[in-house]
Amino acid sequence: MQQLSGIDASFLYLETDRTPMHVAGLTLYELPEGFKGSFYDHFRTFFEGRVHLVPIFNRKLARTVFELDHPGWVEVDDLDFDYHITSVKLNKPGSMEQVEEFVAEIHAKPLDRKKPLWQFVVIEGMADAEDGTRRAGLYSKVHHAAIDGGAGMLIAQALYDFTPVPRDVAPAVEVKPARKPTLTERGILGVHDVVANVVTQQLKAWEAVPKMMDQMLDGAERLASGNLGKDITDLASKLDPNAIGAPKVPFSVTMGKGRTYAARTVRLTDVKAIAKATGTKLNDVVMAICSGALHHYLKDKKKLPTKPLVAFVPVSTREAGNDDMNNQVAGMNIPIATQIADPMDRLRAIADQSGIQKEVVNAVKPMIPADYTVLGAPHLVSALVELYGQTQLADVVPQAVNLCISNTMGPPFPMYCTGAKVTHLYPVSIVTHGVGLNITVQSYCDSMDFGLVGGRRAMPDIADLADLLQVSLDELKDAVAKQAA
Repeated sequence: MQQLSGIDASFLYLETDRTPMHVAGLTLYELPEGFKGSFYDHFRTFFEGRVHLVPIFNRKLARTVFELDHPGWVEVDDLDFDYHITSVKLNKPGSMEQVEEFVAEIHAKPLDRKKPLWQFVVIEGMADAEDGTRRAGLYSKVHHAAIDGGAGMLIAQALYDFTPVPRDVAPAVEVKPARKPTLTERGILGVHDVVANVVTQQLKAWEAVPKMMDQMLDGAERLASGNLGKDITDLASKLDPNAIGAPKVPFSVTMGKGRTYAARTVRLTDVKAIAKATGTKLNDVVMAICSGALHHYLKDKKKLPTKPLVAFVPVSTREAGNDDMNNQVAGMNIPIATQIADPMDRLRAIADQSGIQKEVVNAVKPMIPADYTVLGAPHLVSALVELYGQTQLADVVPQAVNLCISNTMGPPFPMYCTGAKVTHLYPVSIVTHGVGLNITVQSYCDSMDFGLVGGRRAMPDIADLADLLQVSLDELKDAVAKQAA
């Protein structure tokens, strides 16, 4: 059994029927010319021959004895493809709005923990493209305990090809199943493993103390010699005090079981041009686009706070070349200047705070724990999360952030899946109690595909916000043009 890290297991403990902890994607395809029959049948046959390329897809959860420690992954004897790969056919006209409604509905349903934590749904019945090309979609759901964005790219590598002709893939290697221990053995070994893991974690914590002390002494010496550049104290003084505590907005509420979803696309070329013209980062422009949309959305509702909204922005801690199928991520809380009306001033404010936050994260990254063990964590953490939701404290307690904004770089070249051309890669992510809006972005060719997820109670009109993304981008383009004139 391969035990989950504390970070991976946390996504299991945070999950309730109102806060599912899976991440997903909505992929749209143009089917090959002259394609006949069911794309679902075609896709299922194709992926059954490739599922072994994603090891986590062949594993399920196994609890430790009495659930005193983090669970682990164990190999399954046989995958139930009737559960893992299903299909839906839209009623006419098969519009994008129908696709979004379906995604919102299916995304609200937690995965079955008795099975490997993934599920694909092929979407058929979509309206043809403007040139008459047949289209289809794929909703792909994987639990966050299994992957982060970096590891998710491995799934894409298994699923997609660079040409319409699928590459040859070596078949799975048959492995002789290991003997399953008896109930008595499982009990004795389980207790032993739990105790050993707790002791090991404590030893690791003590072993880390000298390293941390060395880092602190090294920093002090560099500061004294003037070679440190910007010290942490100076950086902290430049942080916007609004980054501590987020203002109350309509989506700062307890989550129900329902979800809303919207998918929109802007041109990557436009975003890059703005970043180049303003000397900012691509991610700064993405946040500014989201900020501008939120500025108009909340202003129209007469709910725009005088303080800026605060976005949680994930930051990967994955080293180059690391392809482990686990979560390696930290994060930043960035004020996104929603209170500023001028789009260029808004972008500059975001860029300033983003740069400072990145330096702070880089400075403390060596001290971010990659794992933890707390005896009884599966019971303790899950109970606290359930209590937080049942008492609806998120409706009244101030939150640290208002929303999550995440930007993932995708392939800059066309991809194909079983002969079908990929046209869009829309993310579908997570919302939690008090943080009822998630905007995740994936680049692909010359597209930036935005996936907006909201709680149904928190964001019933999420499509209105999504439509404002292009408005916000156009404002930035106009501001850049005026600056250049």
